[in-house]
Amino acid sequence: MSIKRVWVEDDCISCGSCESICPEVFEVIDISQVKEGVVFADFEAGITDAADNCPVSVIKFE
Repeated sequence: MSIKRVWVEDDCISCGSCESICPEVFEVIDISQVKEGVVFADFEAGITDAADNCPVSVIKFE
């Protein structure tokens, strides 16, 4: 699987879990967001781990 798109849905609670798991892709400012210019395929394990560990299941990818 090659991840081409990653996003965080509006129900994010800004817990910072995604950023601590995969800081190359995610950052929390006011809410969690995906960094621009990232080659998602390089961080597939971190992205899927962050999505699996999100307490409100708002990290999506395809």
